[in-house]
Amino acid sequence: MFTGIIESLGKVESLQSMGGDVRLRIQTSLDMSDVQLGDSIATNGICLTVIEWGDNWYAVDVSRESLSRSTLGEWKTGQPVNVEKAMLPTTRFGGHIVSGHVDAVGEISLVRSDARSLYFEVTAPVEIAKYLAEKGSVTVDGISLTINHLHGNILSLNLIPHTAERTNIATWKVGTRVNLEVDLLARYIERLLLGDRAAEQNTQSSISMEFLAKSGFLK
Repeated sequence: MFTGIIESLGKVESLQSMGGDVRLRIQTSLDMSDVQLGDSIATNGICLTVIEWGDNWYAVDVSRESLSRSTLGEWKTGQPVNVEKAMLPTTRFGGHIVSGHVDAVGEISLVRSDARSLYFEVTAPVEIAKYLAEKGSVTVDGISLTINHLHGNILSLNLIPHTAERTNIATWKVGTRVNLEVDLLARYIERLLLGDRAAEQNTQSSISMEFLAKSGFLK
């Protein structure tokens, strides 16, 4: 588990093809002294397992599932990435519950200044729009953010100067693709609403206004 509060801005040092998937090495200023084999480090919001590490780097293997679900397959050597070690029980919970399991890839559709903040609009895939809520939480490239407003599947975000200085958002431009993770609770609530139907094979998400009305959630 993570909080979405970025600890370090890392850099892609190498990408090595490994028979269909990828071995990735990241340079970082993280304190690696307490890292152990098998620990998780979120890299641009993707939970990755450490297989090797040194004082200022770590290496991970990336599965085909992660490559297909995220922007990782598009990364280049030298690219800056947001890095966060898994949270401890004693960690201040500054962001929200982040699993590091990317739901979809969105696209930056607007960038502008907003006083001292930066204002962004992100177009999310239609299929995850139902999990997003105004003033709710979303993870964008591993950063815990609050959704200002929603217009269909377009969400607006403000990032303060502190966040801009500690993350890779300086590289975000119109057309930049970013990893999105919805609030963990939204996914489980939908599953619970399906009840016994959740065990049916090929059950696609079918939560609709009609379904909610029949289930007694709407009057």
